[in-house]
Amino acid sequence: MATPVDLSAAALTVIGDVSRISAAGFSGFFKKDCADLARKLSLLSHLVEEIKNSGKFSVDYDFRTDSSSLLASGFSDLNLVLHAAKELLSAANNFDDSELSGDGRTKKIFFQFQCVTGNLEKALANIPYDCFGISEEVVEQVDLIRAQLRRSVERYGGALDSIRASDQLQDKENNPSLSGKKLFENLHLRNIVYINAIILAGGCGITFRSSDEVTNLEKLQNLSTSSDVNVAKDSPSKDSLVIPDEFRCPISLEIMRDPVIVATGQTYERVYIQRWVDGGNTTCPKTQQKLKNLTLTPNFVLRNLISQWCEEHKIEHPMPLVNGRIKQSDGTFRDVTADIIAIGDLVRKLSSLSIEERRAAVAEIRSLSKRSTDNRILLAEAGAVPILVKLLMFNDRQIRDNAVTCLLNLSIYGNNKGLIMLADAVPSLVEVVASGSAEAKANAAATLFSLSLVDENKIIIGGELGAIPALVDLLRDGNPEGKRDAATALFNLCMYQGNKGRAVRAGIIGALMKMLTDSMEDEALTILSILVGHHDAKAAIGKTSMIPALVDRLRRGGLPRNQENAAAILLSLCKRDEGNREFLIRLGAVVPLSEIADSGTERGRRKAAALLEVLRQVRRR
Repeated sequence: MATPVDLSAAALTVIGDVSRISAAGFSGFFKKDCADLARKLSLLSHLVEEIKNSGKFSVDYDFRTDSSSLLASGFSDLNLVLHAAKELLSAANNFDDSELSGDGRTKKIFFQFQCVTGNLEKALANIPYDCFGISEEVVEQVDLIRAQLRRSVERYGGALDSIRASDQLQDKENNPSLSGKKLFENLHLRNIVYINAIILAGGCGITFRSSDEVTNLEKLQNLSTSSDVNVAKDSPSKDSLVIPDEFRCPISLEIMRDPVIVATGQTYERVYIQRWVDGGNTTCPKTQQKLKNLTLTPNFVLRNLISQWCEEHKIEHPMPLVNGRIKQSDGTFRDVTADIIAIGDLVRKLSSLSIEERRAAVAEIRSLSKRSTDNRILLAEAGAVPILVKLLMFNDRQIRDNAVTCLLNLSIYGNNKGLIMLADAVPSLVEVVASGSAEAKANAAATLFSLSLVDENKIIIGGELGAIPALVDLLRDGNPEGKRDAATALFNLCMYQGNKGRAVRAGIIGALMKMLTDSMEDEALTILSILVGHHDAKAAIGKTSMIPALVDRLRRGGLPRNQENAAAILLSLCKRDEGNREFLIRLGAVVPLSEIADSGTERGRRKAAALLEVLRQVRRR
């Protein structure tokens, strides 16, 4: 018998539960994996809200009889995976680090992450967005999440490859007659669809509404019959390509771009081992031996071997610096061996016990990072980024201010943006925006803007890392330079739909209203033009004297783009709002709008004409 189920409400409940779990914080070996998955799930709330508002999901649903419906082919699959993901987060977060070399649970959880992310991407692909009237902004957001999920599936595939290779080596050492069959059986890869269903259903502790669990497993199998569940690859030529274990970081399991040696002789990717050490750990992650010192020595031999291997196999090179040479824009190579040595010495001084030596080093790096792209590459390759991030919270103002500016300069080079994000710089940058010196606040805001040029970073910076309230405060109370940098960062962050509501809740409308009267109307109108379509923004604008101020901008002329934006904002405010239309007529907006419609720019004429037509409808009625 079918049971009445509100699938969208159930999905929102799961997403809400995940958000609460995430807010409490993750820990342990799978901390990063849990945080990444939780962030993606939380972002789906916009999609589920729009589906709920479509009114198409309060239905009697039976998995066994309704298999031809849109529910069976789309949203019900998503619901199933959301529940599985929630259970996986709980299991991974409670994983005991002491079991890392134990009975294979590590492999199982890696495989669960791979299956859940693959199934989540598949479920999102199968939702009939047009049928539910999903907005373009949310569809774009889902596309971005799907791209991230595909990369996650590939990453977990690589992790499993590495674990398999390690187990095979161990098996051969313990019993030469054994092969990779043991791991094959451990992961149940002989039937990947079946194990996928087991993990999502039984393995994660899900109980179904219906007693017909076999039917539910079949649904999961149908969802799983895709190459996405297996190890995803960029191209057929990579299917059989196995990355040598010694090229992978033991922490991230990804190919290393900046390998460094610790005191035990083990090699790690600099960013990950630096984060391990910064977390207060004093042991080698791989051997568990006590580190006699925390020195990280560049492994140039291994770096060159990785470089040669990448070139031989024609795959994307992870390092811009190869064998002491940097490729120039004209295709030639410049030898930078001497620069590498000098910059390496300079970066080491950032950790000096002498405050004066640190001050001199960070000031010199600020100067170098400003001069050229090559310097930005070499500084990043020398490991400057994680140390500079650490200095953002140093108790010396001169060092802090210079460290912020260094990171701003380094972020100009595209590849460095990822390194800065990996070094967990954003929370410290947000802290500087909130409480740094005037110069540091402006430069930290500019750095957040630079990092947010990468679309994925817009979600991370504006969402879980909470930069928007600090930027809004700077927009309202900062000096002119700080306000402009905050405005630029907020404009870019609000290009992502999910950040618009956050900005409104942080009080951005009031700050923009103040800017209209502080000779910063250009920035204020530009940001308003992208916010005004959001329902929360419209409600907030209605509580201010924004509309008269916008009509005044139409009358006073000024920059053509300001007139365009003012007309566009007013047009959006008047759509489906009779009160605003009548208010505009009473304010005498028809006259300046008519002038713009006759002699303004092309965009200005178009917006003014559309608004005039809306106002004429009021007059005719």
